[in-house]
Amino acid sequence: MAEIGVELDCLEGVKVVDFTQFEAGPSCTESLAWLGAEVVKIENPTTGDPGRRLQPGKPDTDPWYFHQFNANKKSLTLNLKSPRGLEIVKSLLAKADVTVENMAPGTIERLGLSYDEVKKINPGIIYCRVKGFGVGSPYEKSLAFDMIAQAAGGTFSVTGEAGQAPTKPGPSFGDTGTGMLMAISILGALYKRQKTGHGRRLEVAMQDAMIHYMRVPFSRTQQSGKAQERAGYARSAQGGLVPSALYPCKPGGPNDYVYVFCSRANADHWRRLLKTIDREDLIGDARYDSGSARSERAAEVDELIATWTRQHTKEEAMKIIGAAGVPAGAVFDTLELMNEPSLAERGIMQTIDHPTTGKVKMPAWPVRFDGTPPKVKPSPLLGQHNADVLGGWLGMKPQEIDALRQEGIV
Repeated sequence: MAEIGVELDCLEGVKVVDFTQFEAGPSCTESLAWLGAEVVKIENPTTGDPGRRLQPGKPDTDPWYFHQFNANKKSLTLNLKSPRGLEIVKSLLAKADVTVENMAPGTIERLGLSYDEVKKINPGIIYCRVKGFGVGSPYEKSLAFDMIAQAAGGTFSVTGEAGQAPTKPGPSFGDTGTGMLMAISILGALYKRQKTGHGRRLEVAMQDAMIHYMRVPFSRTQQSGKAQERAGYARSAQGGLVPSALYPCKPGGPNDYVYVFCSRANADHWRRLLKTIDREDLIGDARYDSGSARSERAAEVDELIATWTRQHTKEEAMKIIGAAGVPAGAVFDTLELMNEPSLAERGIMQTIDHPTTGKVKMPAWPVRFDGTPPKVKPSPLLGQHNADVLGGWLGMKPQEIDALRQEGIV
């Protein structure tokens, strides 16, 4: 199969100095790289980004995690604790359009690379910080990872079975979700800078980002005056909508379910569904005809639908119900999605050939440009682009770079 994906030039010429690690920051800078920016990842010469999970003298035990968040970037190793390493990175920042960091609170300042210092050498830079908690928060100095942000930002509180302990959602909204909000903000700041020439300081806290993603639960609390409660894995928590739940399908595996939803804004959904599941006899039945009536008989409604879905696979149920004009979604697991031909054919799931791990299949940037998603390139080896970046950005000669390597600076 021919490769799918186009090398985008939307951000051609935009230079990004990337001090990010793990996922929240790298997700942000990776999206800029996919859009055509030259993203140079600054890494420790010995172990690199902690997300590489490298141990000195030992092979990387989990390269696949790193691949997912650092595609299309360049890697430059620099010892920022050495005066010469710090001098070099400041020279890069002087030429950069954007810099992003998500180090532990206080780390970038101790390196002498605070916004006030960087602004002195490059007033037009877009300087971006991703932290766990915001400035002024009582937890401002605390460390945070994805699950910390989701707990503190509310997503745990609305996920899980009613009457039981809260549960962490599976996707890493706290990390990648935060990175996407910063990436969008960077694009806005770059657009404004074209008109004014002025740089900006952008900051986003992971807790604050999670609160942004909780807008629907907040609307329900605003409506009721009560904390939004967990409604269970199988049912939506939105105001007692019925049907709005998971229904079992054959052959009964752990993910053999289809989610069926009838909107309160469209009464035809319920009537269409009844026709689809061969229960036209219930059309107009006062016991089920309105949303409030169905809510009072939720268990009965669920069994009506489940009786039909148990006779079909989740793929069949999704296609048949969806074709009838009723919202329905099968529960696809990660292996099913990785092996779904249409995702590969459309370039949403792309396969890269990495020099250390061979073929790696991974999700691409999902926005299509003129019908084609951006092309995914392999994540960089540690220090792979030392000569490229130092020569291209700063004009260093090969012998200068060799000297830096011998001194342990790169």
